[in-house]
Amino acid sequence: WRLVESGGGLVQAGGSLKLSCSVDRFVLEYLAIGWFRQAPGKEREAISCINSKNETKEFLGSGQGRFTISKDNAKNIVSLQMNSLEPEDTAVYSCAAEDTNYCHPWSTGYEYWGQGTQVTVSS
Repeated sequence: WRLVESGGGLVQAGGSLKLSCSVDRFVLEYLAIGWFRQAPGKEREAISCINSKNETKEFLGSGQGRFTISKDNAKNIVSLQMNSLEPEDTAVYSCAAEDTNYCHPWSTGYEYWGQGTQVTVSS
């Protein structure tokens, strides 16, 4: 299954970005979609996830109240709205699909991945 991220870029601290994950229709209707990030020299960490029933789970403590996952069924897109960005949020952000439709934070359980999009937050 194809997943394509977009929306990354360079933003100043305190700014906002909205990432999009374009997916196939089947993926949106039957699989859970998670957002992950990986900063240089650090392990990949889970941010949040949304399943086919639009149930969401948040995994990133530092993202609470700042990051919001949502789904647009008409456009086949899962978005990640990121507000109040900090330099520590600089990373490659990726979306991934989990074919049991179960949202969890373990990246090895997500079978399909996009190529990732770079987010850089300047101080």
